[in-house]
Amino acid sequence: MTGIWTIIAAITSFGIAAVLGIWLIPFLHKLNFGQTILEIGPKWHEGKQGTPTMGGFMFIISSIVAGVGCVLMYHVTGTPETSALCAKIYAGIFMAAAYGVIGFIDDYIKVVKKRNLGLTAVQKLVLQFAVAAAYLATAAFFGDNTQTYIPFVGMVDFGIFYYPISAILIVGIVNAVNLTDGIDGLNGSVTFFAAIFFMLIGSFVGRMGVSIMSAAIAGGCLGFLVWNFHPAKVFMGDTGSLYLGGFMCAVAFALDMPVILILIGLVYICEMFSVILQVSYFKLTHGKRLFKMSPIHHHFEMCGWSEVKIVVMFSIFTAICGALALIMIVSGNAPYVRV
Repeated sequence: MTGIWTIIAAITSFGIAAVLGIWLIPFLHKLNFGQTILEIGPKWHEGKQGTPTMGGFMFIISSIVAGVGCVLMYHVTGTPETSALCAKIYAGIFMAAAYGVIGFIDDYIKVVKKRNLGLTAVQKLVLQFAVAAAYLATAAFFGDNTQTYIPFVGMVDFGIFYYPISAILIVGIVNAVNLTDGIDGLNGSVTFFAAIFFMLIGSFVGRMGVSIMSAAIAGGCLGFLVWNFHPAKVFMGDTGSLYLGGFMCAVAFALDMPVILILIGLVYICEMFSVILQVSYFKLTHGKRLFKMSPIHHHFEMCGWSEVKIVVMFSIFTAICGALALIMIVSGNAPYVRV
C-alpha cells in the first residue's frame, strides 16, 4: 500500500496546479507581469510579448503541498525512513524553494523594469552557490555521508571533494534547466518525464519519500502544461525554472545518485553546452556561429521545426534517457535496493 501515496501526490499536485491557473493567470495579467522577449531570440517570438510570467507558482505550490503532505502521511503510516534521508528530502524541498525565490527576484526585476535583464550573472551565481552550500551543510549535519552510487561500480566515497563537486553539479543543473525554458511547454514536458523516471527509480530502490516527491513534481508539471502548452497562456519564468532545477537535484541527491542526473537530464545538459559552445566558437572564430541560435531548441526552430515538434522530440529523448537510467539501476545492483 506504500505506493498509494505516490499516486495521491501526483493526482493532487496535478489538480492543484491546473486549478491554480484559473485564478493565477488573470491575477498576473492584472499586475501587468508580462514577459519581455529577448531581442536576440527568434523574431516570431515577439508575438509572445506580454504573456504573463511567474506561472511556475502553479507547480511550486502544488508540488510542495501535495508532496510534503503525502510524504508526511507515508512516514506516519508506512515504513519509517532514516533521519538522514528525511533530512535530505526536506532540505531538498527548501533548496528548490530557495532557488525559486532567486528566480522570483530575477523575474520581478525584469517585469518592473520592463526589460529582459534581472539579476547579474555574478549575483545569481553567488546566491545559487550559497543555496547549494546550505543544502549540503544541512544534509551533512543530519548524518549524510560523502558516498555516491555509480551504476555497475557501486558506492564511491569522494571524501572532502564530494562537497565542491556536488555544489558545482547543483548550480550547473539548475542553470541548465533554466536554459531549457525557451519555448511553449518544453521545460514542463521534459521535467515531467525526468520526474517520472526518478519516481520509478525511487520506488525500485525503496526510497518512497523520494518517489512521492518526484510524483508530486510530475503531476505539478502536467497541471502547468494545461496552461503552458503551445500556444502558452502563461510562462513559468525563472521562478519556475530555477525551482525545477533545484527539485531535480534534490531528488537525485536524496537517492544518492546525482550521477544519474547526467543521463536523465541530458536534454538540460545539451541545452547548457550548446550555449557554452556557441559563445566559445563565436569568440574563437571572431563572429562565426556553430549553431543557428542557442540554446539548442532555438537552433531547431531556425531549422523549421515547430515548437510542438521540438517539445515532442525532446520529451521522447528524455524518456529514452530515463529508461536507460532505470535499466542501469535495475541491472547495476544498487546496494540498498529493496527486492
